Amino acid sequence: MADLDAGTPRRLTAGHPLFLIHVLTALGAPVALLALLAGAQGDWAMLFVWLGVALVIDGIDGPLARRFDIANRMPQWSGAALDFVIDYATYVFLPAFALAGSDMLSTPWNWICGGLIVFTGALYFADNGMKQPDGSFKGFPTGWNMAVFGLMVLSSSQTFTILFVLALCALTFAPVRFVHPVRVARWRILTLTVTLVWFIGAGLAIANGMAAEGAAKWMLALSSVYLLCVSAVQQLLDALR
Repeated sequence: MADLDAGTPRRLTAGHPLFLIHVLTALGAPVALLALLAGAQGDWAMLFVWLGVALVIDGIDGPLARRFDIANRMPQWSGAALDFVIDYATYVFLPAFALAGSDMLSTPWNWICGGLIVFTGALYFADNGMKQPDGSFKGFPTGWNMAVFGLMVLSSSQTFTILFVLALCALTFAPVRFVHPVRVARWRILTLTVTLVWFIGAGLAIANGMAAEGAAKWMLALSSVYLLCVSAVQQLLDALR
């Protein structure tokens, strides 16, 4: 890979080792299938384990693609399109399936809320202005994998779950910023640390049979509030300057 430091990017073929970055992204597709199979058997814990794997893959492939300028070196392959296909499945469709297919909500609220998630998520993925210059997202970035998991292990109230889902669907189109833990440089170390805390809390809840208790409950609740609000707080601070 001697061409990596060249001044002008050279077009590469699928036989080049850097194509493995696209392969890594595409691995999210079979992972999504495994999550669907787990959910179809009612194994919601395993569904979210696989969605966690997909989330880790998504956190790795983007920085690698940007580091090696894959978009310009392999223009015949659209990493963005590949990422969108898999992200819609893992961030939107499968969490909506978990919400609608589990016993979190009674009928018809499970259909209504699940339908709103996939509907607003589809519209959001078509928004070319979703990404902001600082790396954050405009509007709730359809992070339903984390939101539905949090509701499943923390919320025992159907009313709260419905209102929370409706609020996030509305915030999808609001001019409010939401953080991308890797891309947003401002407070990045703190944000990545809080994200790790969220993962640890989620792991404890899964190990406890999809129930967050004690320290895991506080870890999930507080880290979720931070991740939901941090970019909005930064946006407000900028507006007050």
